[in-house]
Amino acid sequence: MDLVLFDLDNTLISGDSDFEWAQFLINKGVLDRELYEARNLEFYEQYKAGTLDIDVFLDFQLQPLARYPRHLLDAWHQEFMARHILPIVSHKARALVREHLDSGALCAVVTATNSFVTSSTVREFGIAHLIATIPAQENGQFTGRPRGIPSFREGKILRVEAWLEAMGLWWSSFERSWFYSDSQNDLPLLSRVSNPVAVDPDPTLRTHAEAAGWPVISLLA
Repeated sequence: MDLVLFDLDNTLISGDSDFEWAQFLINKGVLDRELYEARNLEFYEQYKAGTLDIDVFLDFQLQPLARYPRHLLDAWHQEFMARHILPIVSHKARALVREHLDSGALCAVVTATNSFVTSSTVREFGIAHLIATIPAQENGQFTGRPRGIPSFREGKILRVEAWLEAMGLWWSSFERSWFYSDSQNDLPLLSRVSNPVAVDPDPTLRTHAEAAGWPVISLLA
């Protein structure tokens, strides 16, 4: 059996769901445009440059979840999925996931974006396992803080290994392991698997992938 891991943003979907979720809330008037829009873009540019402070970003990204009741957040998220996410899911991405699922591989999405934003997208692909940053809750209400280790950079390896151990598995349990990603931030996990694949990679990842002889593919429509 193979282990197949997928990044989500700019890999399985042709955009960044963290960025899009904040923009969605700004456009609805939930978040103040003057206060949030420039900061949202700044964090996105830091992520692409590989300089993002994940703790500072999560404070920005998770605090709005704590201000509203869950039923309202869920309703907004359904609208967000329909307007922002489903239009950027390509047939190529669906076909790649289906190929691995049909082969009997154990598949998971491993993303730094929080599980509230990403869980519906992962279900859309038919993938049963999501390893994401976890927004903490108390009595069903988000607290505005993360719980545990963020699924980011080296944290992705720690979270994947904890997930595997919980099932009595380890890297050596699999004939091959795959990770598909677009981002230089994922070089730690890409370097951990036996079959790293760069997907529409950023310039830093493309340079690394070409030097290392990793496959470079595109999932754009």
